[in-house]
Amino acid sequence: MENKIEFIETIGKIVVFIMILLSVFLFTVKTKSKLSNRLFAIYLLVIAFDLIGLITNKTIDYPNLHILKISSSLLQLPLFYLYVLSACYSNFKIKKTHILHSFLFLIFVFLFKITALSDQSLLFYEVIGELQYVIYIIAVFIVLKKYKTIYLENYSNANYAVYKWLFQITILSCVAHTFVLIRWYLSNSEFQEYVLNINLLISLSVLLITVFFVLKALYQPELFTGININLKPIKSVIEKEVTKTITPKNEYLKILTLFMEKEKPYLNFELTLQKLAFQTNIPERELSILINHHLKKHFFDFINEYRINYAKVLLKNPDKKEVTILEILYQVGFNSKSSFYTAFKKMTNQTPTAYRNSVH
Repeated sequence: MENKIEFIETIGKIVVFIMILLSVFLFTVKTKSKLSNRLFAIYLLVIAFDLIGLITNKTIDYPNLHILKISSSLLQLPLFYLYVLSACYSNFKIKKTHILHSFLFLIFVFLFKITALSDQSLLFYEVIGELQYVIYIIAVFIVLKKYKTIYLENYSNANYAVYKWLFQITILSCVAHTFVLIRWYLSNSEFQEYVLNINLLISLSVLLITVFFVLKALYQPELFTGININLKPIKSVIEKEVTKTITPKNEYLKILTLFMEKEKPYLNFELTLQKLAFQTNIPERELSILINHHLKKHFFDFINEYRINYAKVLLKNPDKKEVTILEILYQVGFNSKSSFYTAFKKMTNQTPTAYRNSVH
């Protein structure tokens, strides 16, 4: 038993050290995404402060510090939610109203101070903490769903790095929280002897998640690009402007089709709806409604259809037999082998290699 406790304390020290180190890195690294980096750094520091309990229980000797440590967990999900917003939207800014996210934290600091951490106040804290967790996790998934919709409607490249990263850490948070719930259940049942084992699992999972954070920060620095917060899903635009009509839809469609066939703008993997609107001289809102609503295609799929069709032409060309699949995917506007293969198979039910072999 003592060996397990020492092991948990050792893991706790490693985790806290890595989190502090990563936080310092995020605060000091030169990047355009300072806000998202700093929010994530603060989020990690708050978790590190909470994890002091894995290292030592001496905070009990300092009542005010102990109250802050317990209450600080109510800042974790609000910080994570704000971080998700800042990572999704490049022009997200902190406003005075965001201070409301710290309301529960302040309430419980005051409550614990006047009740001296009574059993009733701790039980109330646990119930409110669970409700807060559920509400914020749902809010995060709503933000991610909206982000994905807007991305597909306005961007043509398959860079889901930000979405995948945020979705992954949200799922990891849910998994880690499940262990916490199990620990709470065991602590209040006849199976209390298993609490130490759960603490061991929690410490190991937190260590793995922290290492995952570090690796992501090192190998995918582009995770903090984001999209414009002013963009709205086209469905909401349509619903708000039911009485308005597009002027003139058929004319815009002819302009768009001719431009796509003649100029091949889809060959640029960084093509966005905004850029295409500028190139075709079609108002951005009109172009978005035309593609995403009237053609019933996401901008992402609309552009990739042209890319795949052009790829099929190149794969059929006997003069291009020596050109590799990798070269072709870059030529037609993709910047990722996996995204090209996924899109190609979705449209043809074949891999690019199988398609090439079937036509020669």
